[in-house]
Amino acid sequence: MTWKAVARSAIGTSHQRQYLPCQDYGSDRILGDVIMGAIADGAGSAKHADTGAKLAVETVLDLLVRTEEWFHERHGSWRSLPHPPSQEQANKLFTKVVAKARSVLQKHATHNGYSVDDLACTLLAFVATPAWIAAMQIGDGFIVVRPQKGDYQLIFRPDKGEYANQTTFVTSTTALDELQVRVLSGQQTFICASTDALERVAIRLSDWTVFPPFFKPLEEYLQETQHPEQEDTYLLNFLESDRLSARTDDDKTLLLGLYS
Repeated sequence: MTWKAVARSAIGTSHQRQYLPCQDYGSDRILGDVIMGAIADGAGSAKHADTGAKLAVETVLDLLVRTEEWFHERHGSWRSLPHPPSQEQANKLFTKVVAKARSVLQKHATHNGYSVDDLACTLLAFVATPAWIAAMQIGDGFIVVRPQKGDYQLIFRPDKGEYANQTTFVTSTTALDELQVRVLSGQQTFICASTDALERVAIRLSDWTVFPPFFKPLEEYLQETQHPEQEDTYLLNFLESDRLSARTDDDKTLLLGLYS
């Protein structure tokens, strides 16, 4: 058994009309039986949101990979842990992740002569083995998982501010205060991370329950695809479909993972 994963983004129709780039970004890394993923949604008001989102994701994944490599040298692998990491351990890891992302964004902004707020973005990330998943979230968007024997479940409730389109960004002064971290034991066969554009079609917002018909075809797509990074036509067609664009005009990102 092994992990399969794919991350794809599609520019929203509102950004197409304004000749703006896609401000979402997502990516993953697979090292043996360990998968690491991250997605970010650049703030619409940020001048360089696309750069901020990509820089945050790549910084997070680079740090998680280095952490796994360090752990592998001393303990075998995250998978070799006799039990999932504790909440305290996960908090420590993701606090370090967020601090690193904030530092890199600040240095980039300073070097280029603009405010770090010009790089504002949300940030969601996870580390998963065949025995557990540890995840974090700052801002809106969602991570949904399906355990080996169980139903789809939402890990975090998206961070929604007091007003419409308001949330917390990794560059916010309150980012670490608003950081959500959770550890789930057991094999999570399917993982789906998404930016907020897909919330209204994937989750019932009245009570934050998952809408299984949204996720089942995506899981089946991974089950039937040998090399999803190369065979991504289905996923791109879905993200760029007129039907989906009619429901949301924002940029859309999906990061999918399957252990099978």
